[in-house]
Amino acid sequence: MTVNSLSNSQGDRHLLKSKDKRLKLQNTQEQLYSFLLRIVKSWQPDEVLRVFKRSFFDCLSLEASKSSLGIYIVLLEHSEEEFRHTIKRCCYILINNWESTRRHKYIRDLVELFANFKLKTNPHTPSKLRLAKTWLDNFTRSTDFEELKLFAYRNEEVKGHWVNRYSSYLLFAQSLNENNSQEQKEAARKLSRVLKDKFKFELAMYIARSQLDFSSSSSVARHRNPSSLGDNVIRLIKAIVVKKGAFSYANIANIFLQQTQNELFHDFKNSLLKYLIFSVQQQEFTNILQQQLSEKLNLWKAEYNDRVISKEILLRVCNRTIDFLTTENGREPSNLFVMLLSQGHPLTLVIVLLKIILISNHSRSHLEMRIANLISYYDQYLESECTWFIHFIEIFNITFAIYAENVEYNLIKMKEDNKDNIELHLNYNLDDYRVFSQLKTSKEV
Repeated sequence: MTVNSLSNSQGDRHLLKSKDKRLKLQNTQEQLYSFLLRIVKSWQPDEVLRVFKRSFFDCLSLEASKSSLGIYIVLLEHSEEEFRHTIKRCCYILINNWESTRRHKYIRDLVELFANFKLKTNPHTPSKLRLAKTWLDNFTRSTDFEELKLFAYRNEEVKGHWVNRYSSYLLFAQSLNENNSQEQKEAARKLSRVLKDKFKFELAMYIARSQLDFSSSSSVARHRNPSSLGDNVIRLIKAIVVKKGAFSYANIANIFLQQTQNELFHDFKNSLLKYLIFSVQQQEFTNILQQQLSEKLNLWKAEYNDRVISKEILLRVCNRTIDFLTTENGREPSNLFVMLLSQGHPLTLVIVLLKIILISNHSRSHLEMRIANLISYYDQYLESECTWFIHFIEIFNITFAIYAENVEYNLIKMKEDNKDNIELHLNYNLDDYRVFSQLKTSKEV
């Protein structure tokens, strides 16, 4: 046998051995996933938790390790990344099912298994046991575990970090992450929607009760304000809703789409900028937006300038404009975002973002992902250090609950004045109006 043939033979054996290890891992994983999926649907949650604890924690005790490391025997033959993928998917199989059946207590109990796990090691501790413990400890300090905690502490918005109040966006980002398992994406999508609906309901109830004339404030207290803006939220909502009729944002968006449907891309970018700054009253804000955004739009995809605008190009340019206005790389805020908010007009920026969504509804997912990116960036700051950003998020939440969801808000005038009813009143006295809400029909959503 020649040296080359010997080398090839050894390579083939190594390849077969590696393939066998991979097949063994996949079989073990699938058996574990199938078993957990079966018992979570038929067993009591306490029993399921005991099985999970035995599989990932009890087998790492010093006594148990003398005979077996359980599933770690297979996992330790592979990478830490493979371990993390396995334990994450197991967690989300349980979470997805318990979330669907509203057994939220057990999701918290699952997460607390990790927080409460302690394993002391000594110089005589077997190396595989030390490695397994290290992997488990690393997981509990990872972003993956922080994502798990969003499900466990969903209702503890007052406690903990201020970012917890905006979990719906972080969950939505999880649901779109192709690196996450199907179970994690599904669980995140469901909970994100639940939290959004909860916010909409609490906002509508707070508005309804806070505008009633009660001698006691106890009735209002039963319906908490879901925002952190205090009682000023009522006046903010009135200011947002006041623009109705022919000059509503929705009508202006429809007119814009009709007028630009056959434009070349170069002309469309100019029209888009004019549309976004239309009716913006803050001159300094308008100047910055016009100068900075026009430069970016003119340079972006210049090779498409001679093409007629299409739905695909509309979606792409709206998504990119959102990037310019929020975060261009998905990691830190764009210079334009910081520059515009530094002018102290967060509502104006929110309305500009709303106007983009009204002409490209499919950009909504992209916008929410960018909002999640911004929240993740500012997560490193104390609440007192980024109050201006929190104020922006609160206004964003309220504005999109009013204009881009399935609840319609309207202003109803409660006090008559002496002016001619035919006169067009552009200057509203907001104290003369109350806000009323109703569900939109499916056609209107």
